[in-house]
Amino acid sequence: MVIKYFMILGFLFFIGSLTGWGLEVFYRRFFSAANPERKWINPGFLTGPYLPLYGFSLCALYILAHLKTDFINNRFLAKLVLFIFMAVVVTVIEFIAGLIFIRKMKIKLWDYDNEWGNILGIICPKYTFFWALLSAIYYFLIHPHILSSLSWLARHLGFCFVMGFFYGVFAIDVWYSMNMLSRIKKFADDNQIIVRYEYLKSSIRARSDELKERSSFFFAFVSEKVPLADNLKIYLEKEQQRFEKLKDNLSRK
Repeated sequence: MVIKYFMILGFLFFIGSLTGWGLEVFYRRFFSAANPERKWINPGFLTGPYLPLYGFSLCALYILAHLKTDFINNRFLAKLVLFIFMAVVVTVIEFIAGLIFIRKMKIKLWDYDNEWGNILGIICPKYTFFWALLSAIYYFLIHPHILSSLSWLARHLGFCFVMGFFYGVFAIDVWYSMNMLSRIKKFADDNQIIVRYEYLKSSIRARSDELKERSSFFFAFVSEKVPLADNLKIYLEKEQQRFEKLKDNLSRK
C-alpha cells in the first residue's frame, strides 16, 4: 500500500512538474510583465522543462481531493468549499517556497508586487483564484483517472523508464541549478539586495540581443561573450536606475 501511494505521488509530481512548466511558458510568453518583449523564456529556477512547485501542488491536490465534505448539505457549496481550501493550501505552498528563496537565497523567483492584495510580492488573491480554477480542473478531469493511469503505467515498462530518466535528470539539474543560484546569492549578499529572477533573465537576454548573441532557452545564464558576474553587475545598474526613477516619480507626486 505504501509503495502504491509513493508511486502515485511520484507519478503526480512528474506530470505536475511538466504540465506546470508548459503553462508557465505560455503565460510568460503572452501575459508576464517581466517579459515585455514577448519572447519564449524558460520559467522557474531549474534548467530543464519542469517546475517542482506544480509537482508538489498536484500531489497536495491529490491528497486534499480525498477530504470528506459530506457535512455540507448543498453539493455545489461543498465542492466550492473544497476548491477554495485547495487553493489556500497551494497558495501556502507557493508562499513558503517563495519565502525560502527570498530569505535563504536572496532571490525572488516571481514578482507580484504590482498585483492587488499581494503579500511580500509572493502571493496575491488573483493567483489564488487561478489556483482554485486549476483545483476544480484537477478534481473533475484528472483525479478520477489517477488509479487507471497508474495501472497503465504498471503495464508499460517503457514509461516507467521515462519516469526514471526524468528523476535522474531532475536530480542532476537541481545540483547544477543550485550551484548557479549560489553564485547569484553571493552577489546578492555582497550588494545587500534581493535579485528578481525573471528580471535578471530579461536583462541577460537584452544584453545578448545587444551583442547579437543567440541566447539559450534552457541555459538562461550561460553566455559566450559576457560572464555571469558581468551580467549581474549590468542587472544591478538597471535596478538602481529603476529605483531612482521610482523615487523621482514619487517626489513629483
